[in-house]
Order: sequence, then structure tokens, then C-alpha cells
Amino acid sequence: MKVVADYDKCCAAGQCAVLAPDVFDQDEDDGVVVILDEEPAAVLHDAVLRAVTACPGAALRVVR
Repeated sequence: MKVVADYDKCCAAGQCAVLAPDVFDQDEDDGVVVILDEEPAAVLHDAVLRAVTACPGAALRVVR
């Protein structure tokens, strides 16, 4: 699994950072998503998928 973000679509809601804090964070200045781990371990996949689904801006996707 590889995580990809469309930074232009990010609305800085922070759901991703709440749901998968080992994979996502937010930029301190504007709140835009920061991907901490582009290829997370299998143990994190469920959390990543929840974060991708919860993203209100549809800024995140997973490539397998």
C-alpha cells in the first residue's frame, strides 16, 4: 500500500491525523496534510483506509 495526497484538495480538517497518527500529520502553518509514512506497515492499513474514507476533501488515496 502506498498513500498519496492531493495537497490542493486538502481542507485541513485533520481527520487523517486523528485516525492514523502514525501515517498522517498536519502542517503547523496551514494545517494541510503531511504524510509521515508513504508506505505504512500492514498493521496500519485499516487505520489508513478509515482516514482516506473520512477525508472531507477527498485529498487522500491509496495505491496498491
